[in-house]
Amino acid sequence: MSPILFWIFVAVMLFFGGMVVLNRSPVGSALSLVVSFLALAALYVSLDAYFIGVIQILVYAGAVMVLFLFIIMLLDLRAESRRRVNFPAVCGGFVVIILFIKVLSEVCYSFEGGNAKFPPISQGPQGDVWHVGMILFQQYNVPLQVVGTLILVASIGVVILSKRVLK
Repeated sequence: MSPILFWIFVAVMLFFGGMVVLNRSPVGSALSLVVSFLALAALYVSLDAYFIGVIQILVYAGAVMVLFLFIIMLLDLRAESRRRVNFPAVCGGFVVIILFIKVLSEVCYSFEGGNAKFPPISQGPQGDVWHVGMILFQQYNVPLQVVGTLILVASIGVVILSKRVLK
């Protein structure tokens, strides 16, 4: 992929990531997050990580966003009303942003191993997806089950919280 397309997708991802935070409507924020996820998937594809790009679209832009929209609709969230700007909070936010950019630039410029080559995954009759699945289910089985349980508990909690009492 050309560098121009790479920077276009970066700009799209950052713009819609900002819109997630700045948008007053929960549905608008969720849809901005979908576009941000799609731009991130395009960045993965530009780095020749096709599997991660496809998983990004299927899992995050697909399943997770459907769950978010379901929760938004289930809780019947309304658009947030306009409030006065809190100038000390805005100034503090800008200070945090500037400090974050300073720390991020120091880390990026002092990192020596950025050009290291990683060994390729051993090729056999199975593809890369098979190797990723075997590692996931053999070495990381317990964390995978914990994450699944947390998602189940969160989904049940949303249903219980959104349950309306009929009179």
